[in-house]
Amino acid sequence: MTKNTNPTPIPTTSLAGTPVKLYGDFPQVGKVAPAFSLVNKDLQDITLGSYAGKRKVLNIVPSLDTPTCQASARHFNKEASGLDNTVVINISADLPFAMARFCSSEGLTNVDNLSVMRGREFMRDYGVKIADGKLAGLTARAVIVLDSNNVVRYTELVSDIKNEPNYEAALAALQAI
Repeated sequence: MTKNTNPTPIPTTSLAGTPVKLYGDFPQVGKVAPAFSLVNKDLQDITLGSYAGKRKVLNIVPSLDTPTCQASARHFNKEASGLDNTVVINISADLPFAMARFCSSEGLTNVDNLSVMRGREFMRDYGVKIADGKLAGLTARAVIVLDSNNVVRYTELVSDIKNEPNYEAALAALQAI
């Protein structure tokens, strides 16, 4: 048997420095993003295809009930307001009602919120399903930028779930599309 001397690195993350095990396959730059069906604030199933022809920022967070997740939603909301043909999608395990309530109370109008409540396979398909520890069953923090054809142009699995993503790198990748 031949040993693979150049294995594909498996993205990892941590929570306050403690390694966190993830399930699934994190999307690779240059590949087409996996299809998904998630739930919006009106309890409608929304697919990746619902955003056909638009550039997309997938802001994947554990819960909009945490300060870091709220900060990323606010930041991407602010930056999205000036970008053409772009949608920012907050994705979490929160119920759609809670996500909508947060964005309404914060005045965040330039983002869409989608819940994995009926689309839990998203977490595995995107490699962000937390498998163990305090946050098991939620999503790790990640940002994925897709072009209008759903080709992955940028990814970041944030190294520690308590940290904010690299906004500048994500936005630079978005503007380069």
